[in-house]
Amino acid sequence: MIRVFRNKPPDYVSDPKWVIPRKEFVPAYLLTYETKRDLLKEKVERSLELLRECEVCPRNCHVNRLENKTAVCRTGRYAYVASAFAHFGEEDCLRGWFGSGTIFFSFCNLKCVFCQNFDISWEGNGTALTPAELARVMIYLQEKGCHNINFVTPEHVVPQIMEAIPLAIELGLKIPIVYNTSAYDSLHSLEVMDGIVDIYMPDFKFWDRDLSFFYMAARDYPEVACKIIKEMHRQVGPLKFDENGLALRGLLVRHLVMPNRVAGTREIFRFLAQEVSRDTYINIMDQYRPEGRVLRFPKKYERIARPTSRAEYEEAIRIAREEGLYRFDVRWMH
Repeated sequence: MIRVFRNKPPDYVSDPKWVIPRKEFVPAYLLTYETKRDLLKEKVERSLELLRECEVCPRNCHVNRLENKTAVCRTGRYAYVASAFAHFGEEDCLRGWFGSGTIFFSFCNLKCVFCQNFDISWEGNGTALTPAELARVMIYLQEKGCHNINFVTPEHVVPQIMEAIPLAIELGLKIPIVYNTSAYDSLHSLEVMDGIVDIYMPDFKFWDRDLSFFYMAARDYPEVACKIIKEMHRQVGPLKFDENGLALRGLLVRHLVMPNRVAGTREIFRFLAQEVSRDTYINIMDQYRPEGRVLRFPKKYERIARPTSRAEYEEAIRIAREEGLYRFDVRWMH
């Protein structure tokens, strides 16, 4: 059934070259399961080996998480889940009319001082789930009518996700998987997720190494983000939709506009246009506000101790156009 909306979707959503007929779409993980079942089993085993001397993310802590040892991400053998629900605050192409099935994982491999989910990422509020329990959460969200399964902050729990996916498939999972990440992922993990993820949604946060260290405790963040976003694009290509404008497969990049130009917006957009693709679908976000440690230590983090201004957001839009990007996320579903 084709849905009718009050507003017309942008051309870069409805253009036939960006549309996959729903009846022709098969989620990547189902295709792998149906045609390369041994490969799926191998991917699960390979991902678990990453936990033995942990190389799941670029921190490369080398602790044995199979024995429940922890380091930077404070997550051992099992993933912690803070919440799982139909999210209506995501991009229109993800939330649709029944919501995006978000699973928020607790803890994080970054230490963003401004994190808006400070209680989850820093304090780790949540419950440890076995693979079977995580699989049932996916099915629960699908049964609620969610258009996709949206893994939020999955960088440090890729093996735990991989364990759960075959179990979810056997329970009837059949909607797209979204990998919603800060872009501080390892190529090891992305290799495992190749043929599993339908939609990659990285957030490219900072371009400058020193600012990445100051605000996130990860000096190598810019280099890592560039590598993994290129790899994501190689795996899934530009973002494509069904006839109703719901995302089915591809890359969607988020960029949060920060006060005082600390994010390096022009450099990030130039990289996306010149080294990934001008067709990159991007959500330029204006919702930055001081949270977490920025609220506690406003003098230390003075440059980002206020919300982003309208002028700064409009400047980011202009820069994106100047650098050659044109597929911008907008609200159009009503």
